[in-house]
Amino acid sequence: MESRLLPVNWDAKVAGDRVMAGLVNLCPPVVKGAHDGDLVFRGGKAYVTYMANDVQPGEDPHWPYVYCNLAIVDPLTLRVERTETFAAGGKVYANRTLEPGACFVARILPKDESTLRLFFASEQPGVRQSQTWWLDFDLVKRAFDWNLHPATIETSLGKFPMQPKHFYDQAAAEGFAFPPVDYGVYFIDSFKQFGGRWHAVVNNFPIGQNAWAELNESLDGVRILGNFIQPTSDKLSEAAVNQLPDGNWLAIARCSNGDHNYRFARSEDGRTWSKAETWSEIPNGGSSKATLDRFGDVYYLGWQESTRFEGYDRSVFNVEVSRDGRMWERKYRFETTRSFQYPVFREWNGEIYLVVTQGNGQAFGSPENKAFISFGRLEPVPR
Repeated sequence: MESRLLPVNWDAKVAGDRVMAGLVNLCPPVVKGAHDGDLVFRGGKAYVTYMANDVQPGEDPHWPYVYCNLAIVDPLTLRVERTETFAAGGKVYANRTLEPGACFVARILPKDESTLRLFFASEQPGVRQSQTWWLDFDLVKRAFDWNLHPATIETSLGKFPMQPKHFYDQAAAEGFAFPPVDYGVYFIDSFKQFGGRWHAVVNNFPIGQNAWAELNESLDGVRILGNFIQPTSDKLSEAAVNQLPDGNWLAIARCSNGDHNYRFARSEDGRTWSKAETWSEIPNGGSSKATLDRFGDVYYLGWQESTRFEGYDRSVFNVEVSRDGRMWERKYRFETTRSFQYPVFREWNGEIYLVVTQGNGQAFGSPENKAFISFGRLEPVPR
């Protein structure tokens, strides 16, 4: 049996409290709602993307006032050096004007040493097909190239604009049963590199559709490698994927119906996936986004617990660690009335940092909060 990673008397809650005590709010005072940050490091700076609005806590693709920000942060001082809105409905770019609608689920990719590529979805549910767009940020000039470009999606049926219909059609041909919608397609998991290629989970959140994909050579679109949609009765979404030491792939997916507990699927090649099942080690997952990362030789599995700390939803988030992806130990338990949800963990300079959605505890009387994005340090990378 694998030796333990943690001391027998390890206190996951104390460890979580210590991390939360060092978190800082990245959002400007004008922001009333924020959600779902992403994070990369380049040139000694942290670059954080997130969606925001200046009207109310939370987010919704039906709100046309949801926009996307880029925050540049000094990771040593935790000071926000600059915040800039790069996506908003009706925004005028150098080559086009973006259609009205919400700008949703911003993701960021280090294209090369001098360029960051930012993706987001532009949505008007019930009006048009949403479209995923990209634009570049020049790290040398520290400025955007304000030309906006449509991302593409390549499936078994051909190459198309990255829109819900085209993502849906190829899954429906494999037996995907939920009815189509015209919005909700996102790069839901942060981009990860395997074998020198960037990979992504493509997700249609409203209908629970997931696929494992790789970015194309020009990094302006994706190729679908394989859908994980079984059993079709489960509404699976917002998955995270990683590769295990034996070369097999493991996915953890949110389930938005039934018992709402997490489902796990495996694949030998990333194309054909097993039927998703629950794990006894994760007995009471809540309906929220999970994480699955590897730092050093240790896997980090993060999941939302359905337990409500002092009555607040999404108030408990656990992080398990493992060297083999089979035996897991609880390293962190984040408990807070401010919520702790949709974290992203990234490595820089020998340390693991995170961004996470949090709230103020009183969003329209609801226990769920999505009011700001926090940033901070988790721990040194395990050696």
